[in-house]
Amino acid sequence: MSELHFVDTTLRDGPHSLWAQNITVGMMLPVAERLDSAGFNAIEVMGSGHFKKCIRDLKEDPWEKISLLAGKIRNTPMAFMMLPSVTTFDITPLSVLEAYVTRLASRGIRRFQLMESSNDMGYRIPETMSFIRAAGAQAALALVYSISPRHTDEYYARKAVEAARLRPDVIYLKDPAGLLTPERTRTIVPAILSAVPEVPVEIHSHCTTGLAPICYLEAVKLGVRVVHTGIPPLANGAAQPSVFNVAHNAKLLGYRPQVDLEMLRPVGAHFAEIARRERMPVGAPLEYDVSQYLHHVPGGVISHLRRQVAQLGMAQRLPEVLEEVARVRTEFGYPIMVTPFSQFVGSQAALNVMVGERYKQVSDEVILFALGHWGREAAESIDPNVRDCILQQPRAQELASWRPPEPSLAEVRERLGGAGISDEELLLRFIAPVGEIEAMRAAGMPKTDYPAGGGSLVKLLRGLAQRKNLRSICVRDGETTIRMAAK
Repeated sequence: MSELHFVDTTLRDGPHSLWAQNITVGMMLPVAERLDSAGFNAIEVMGSGHFKKCIRDLKEDPWEKISLLAGKIRNTPMAFMMLPSVTTFDITPLSVLEAYVTRLASRGIRRFQLMESSNDMGYRIPETMSFIRAAGAQAALALVYSISPRHTDEYYARKAVEAARLRPDVIYLKDPAGLLTPERTRTIVPAILSAVPEVPVEIHSHCTTGLAPICYLEAVKLGVRVVHTGIPPLANGAAQPSVFNVAHNAKLLGYRPQVDLEMLRPVGAHFAEIARRERMPVGAPLEYDVSQYLHHVPGGVISHLRRQVAQLGMAQRLPEVLEEVARVRTEFGYPIMVTPFSQFVGSQAALNVMVGERYKQVSDEVILFALGHWGREAAESIDPNVRDCILQQPRAQELASWRPPEPSLAEVRERLGGAGISDEELLLRFIAPVGEIEAMRAAGMPKTDYPAGGGSLVKLLRGLAQRKNLRSICVRDGETTIRMAAK
């Protein structure tokens, strides 16, 4: 029987997909050692977008968060998911990007899961890969999945070869919208595996359409030996398949899951208790929804579009906007609907509907997209007539000669506070305003009041202990009895 290995997404993509990234280090630490002991190939702990979330909303220093986790997760590589940039919508100077990777590695990140949103392996990926290598970390390079006349099996085989030339430790098929079907899995996985037989291939999908668990099994039968899963309640729904479900089914098919499921059950209980206490959503299997294949818009972008049109008193026109999304995506050359391209397409579709004339108004981001600042391949794929329409805008004439600045780290440091600030402080200030960083620090040390497992029992016992009319408390579980008596 072949072994099947797992990458855990419970601490990163699970909360990102289900809890809007609202997971504190206090929620993570009580189960970190269990995750470390369960046999995972890697444990996702954070991504680029989580830095701003930590600073602005969670009021936690992201650098300290990583260090605290590294103190508990000593054996399994901690993974960080990133684009070749520091913040979502900026074209980061390479000097800053290098410092970012270096400091993350110094804090304990041992694996970087790197993706370029249009699979352009020549757009800032070679530089980022060199930074990862210099930091002594593993590099997992993504092939981002999408459906269009462009994104054929041959396309992904070609992209796999381009990725392999950069010498990653792993290539993984990343399906951020959960669009992969069992039928497509049976053709795309062999195409990738045969194109790069020398590189391990993993699969990472979301349960948005309910098909991901089946696609995982198909991929395993075809030769994939590492799958990305989460632990319920931070699995299913818009997140990854459940490790328990995938391991169970793989075992029935004759594979040997290399993960200690009993070690993970208390982790699930811990997060289920947090979900109950904090009124967070619990991931559940979703029904098949064909609309995902029509507009390809991620749930978070739909929420933004809904809010955007509602603010303009046009909430009833959201279906019209989503129809326009499909048209704009076609005209933009079928960009993969992940950040930043999903936002570019969604915002332009909303403008087209609201203004009443298509492409009469165009954002700076879309202009820069058409000018090639988000990758040459992406710009060349835009319909020529639409690209001409965009670049004939007066604002496009102003931006035509603009080039992303490439200041040295010393120059960035001078701009953000002077020679006295550390690289880590510089990076925080690059990501967020100083006022938000100060508010984060004023909040004090991270809260760690989430005991692992048994949260409801602990709460009950604490409440009973405060009653003055009780002489003793007895807890019985089968043949085991614990009695606590007042002095």
